[in-house]
Amino acid sequence: MTKLIDIIMPTGQQEGTQSVVARWFKQVGESVVQHEPILEISTDKVMMELPAPASGVLKEILKNENDEIQPGMLLGRMEEGAAASVAASAQPESKRACPAATSDAAAAELSPAVRKLLKEHGLEASQISGTGKGGRISHQDVMAFIEQRGASAPSRSASKLQGKMVKHDQMRRNIAQHMVHSMSIAPHVTSVFQADLSRIIDHREKHKHDFEKRGAKLTFTTYFVRATVAALQAVPEVNSRWHDDALELFEDCNIGIGTALEQGGLIVPVLQKAQDLDLFGTAQKLQDLTARARAGKLETKDVQDGTFTISNHGVSGSLVATPIIINQPQSAILGIGKLEKRAIVDDSAGSDEIRVKPMVYVTLTLDHRVLDGFKANAFLSTFVKTLEEWS
Repeated sequence: MTKLIDIIMPTGQQEGTQSVVARWFKQVGESVVQHEPILEISTDKVMMELPAPASGVLKEILKNENDEIQPGMLLGRMEEGAAASVAASAQPESKRACPAATSDAAAAELSPAVRKLLKEHGLEASQISGTGKGGRISHQDVMAFIEQRGASAPSRSASKLQGKMVKHDQMRRNIAQHMVHSMSIAPHVTSVFQADLSRIIDHREKHKHDFEKRGAKLTFTTYFVRATVAALQAVPEVNSRWHDDALELFEDCNIGIGTALEQGGLIVPVLQKAQDLDLFGTAQKLQDLTARARAGKLETKDVQDGTFTISNHGVSGSLVATPIIINQPQSAILGIGKLEKRAIVDDSAGSDEIRVKPMVYVTLTLDHRVLDGFKANAFLSTFVKTLEEWS
């Protein structure tokens, strides 16, 4: 007697995170080895592969691509130890590969979303080269083929303007929903300071080669994290979460680092318990997180439980960004602008002198339900002082 195994969405999902089925790696009737990735789940923070709970055959798919899912939800079922040929012969007609796709092995593994897209644009799977495992054709492969061919989607209005429609991927849709939600519940206010990075630059020049020999790159973000910890400990209300009946203050400084991805989109890996790290430990952790983020190898735990976020938007040339949308359910977000030399009036010697110094604008965008301008300025004052008096 065969045994059915449930495929369950893992629990432990962070509050406010939305998840959808990105794609199934296997179709009904195909053999699966235990621990082999069977489907991919997309959230507004990370892509996550879900391993097969047992070896056997995929018997049933209950949640299709782009379906929204919740922790603990049943996604599909496997038949433990069954032979693929038996299950394939019994699979419903609706789950079999479309006739146009049966000419080769890669086409036989088309996802429902890919089959739908091919049908909408009158395409055959044989026209497209798949970039996935075993030549599997992905949704992105089809869209790239359509764009290269010069095909465009039908006009959505009576306007004479004709533009090319570029379909949103799931990460972009999730980011958009997250941003709109944040703006709708939190009144955003931004304070702007500037910081002289002369001492940071000197310290970094003296120590970066030693850090590299020990296996860590000493970036400016490393210093920004250390200064953030000092500011969060000085003004703990910034490291908090709003509830209707109380303000929840956190002892741990779990600092998220906004990281742009080469393929587009943004992800925020979290540096857990940053208050327990020194400068070298911070550099090591940052290097690991950002490298895995850009390689698409973050795990769910790497993007959970953040209490505060840094957006280093200056790396792409921005001087000031306001407001930066708060990463809900946090209470504030720090923005770091472009480092550039500026003429500054220096009165430290008792008279006004014009000096050229390496400066950055720093901003704190806050949830005005949680914080007022006084607290925001106290946070930024500590942050700037820590950088300017670095020893």
